[in-house]
Amino acid sequence: MHSIWMALIGGVILGIAVVGYLYVNGRIAGVSGLLAQLLQPKTFLHSPALWFLLGLFVTPFIYQLFIEPEIIIKSSPLGLIVAGLLVGFGTRLGSGCTSGHGICGISRLSIRSIVATVTFMSAGIATVYIIRHLIR
Repeated sequence: MHSIWMALIGGVILGIAVVGYLYVNGRIAGVSGLLAQLLQPKTFLHSPALWFLLGLFVTPFIYQLFIEPEIIIKSSPLGLIVAGLLVGFGTRLGSGCTSGHGICGISRLSIRSIVATVTFMSAGIATVYIIRHLIR
């Protein structure tokens, strides 16, 4: 299937999941907020956040059972852990993540989310440019 169609289908599925989560739980599906909610001392197994995040984590493994991955990650595990921690720090600093601001916030026309999304997209573009073209 053509990559444009795959992106469109993925976006529709993501939109349905986000709207469904909002409808069922009355909260937006910002992943960093869900993770923070999950880490609070509550009834861990009864948290909707647990099942939503578990689905996000398990789905790529299920996908790999049926389709061979097109991207092979050659980075070191330590580098990936450091990158993840930096993203987590930035997420807390920016009061939300790409799903909270980029998907849920922009759809609600939140100025804060629009500014946050423009900021992290610009930083991401600059980082890729620097790594691919200036640090070789």
